Amino acid sequence: MDESIFDRWKKDPRPTEELIRLAIAEQDEERKWELITVLHFRATREVLEAAEGLCASGEPEERQLGANILGQLGPRESAFPNERFECLSRTLEGEADADVIQGIAIAFGHLNDPRAIPLLLPFVEHPDSDVRWGVVHGMSTHSDGRAIHALIRLSNDNDDEIRNWALFGLGTLTDYDSPDLRNALAERLNDPYVEARLEALVGLARRKDNRALDPLLESLSAKEVDELALEAAQELANPQLVPALLELKRKWAGDNDRLVADLDSAIAACQQSLSP
Repeated sequence: MDESIFDRWKKDPRPTEELIRLAIAEQDEERKWELITVLHFRATREVLEAAEGLCASGEPEERQLGANILGQLGPRESAFPNERFECLSRTLEGEADADVIQGIAIAFGHLNDPRAIPLLLPFVEHPDSDVRWGVVHGMSTHSDGRAIHALIRLSNDNDDEIRNWALFGLGTLTDYDSPDLRNALAERLNDPYVEARLEALVGLARRKDNRALDPLLESLSAKEVDELALEAAQELANPQLVPALLELKRKWAGDNDRLVADLDSAIAACQQSLSP
């Protein structure tokens, strides 16, 4: 992070009350989040109590703002985690506004508290895709079987980005491994959305599942090779990938693109697997 930006956020002289008033009125999302970020870095009890007050508001926009503040309060060192969780949990009870539910789900993801899992389960099939997207973020990083099962269901969502992030959660953000999880990843190897397909590929490769081999060879021979394909090759570390990787190195000779280093790492991993 640019230290000058950090200093600007940390040393912003405006009172907390003013920052919240401006954030409520601000229509531009980027500018609104700049104000919220100042509050995140301030991370005082005053900010906590102000956010708790917003969460108790009768206005959904204010409850959403409260959740957004609580989610990342203390980005360098998490502040008041239990108080934040309790407030978000109370706010979620009976909440009907989709934007507020999404904000709470994402905030739970930042808190990474397993107590959030049962609270989010009722929203896995919510009709609003923004809510389901929030649930993906709230469930990811947990190795609890309930969270894994929820992400497996969301990996079949009709929304491309929800599938993509659910597969990232299953494949990369947890080391959990089971036949059901691997099968869920394998089912998305032909996903029409390329990012989702590649996340499934990486997840299988990390678990040394050779169902990733053929689609990975296909990805490495594509006109444009994504960095996730190289990550998958390094993770799978299968010697059968070496010819395709060396051919790619020949094509990229003299190229200083950052992916060349990733390619070299993938070649080394696959060649090392040849050693007795």
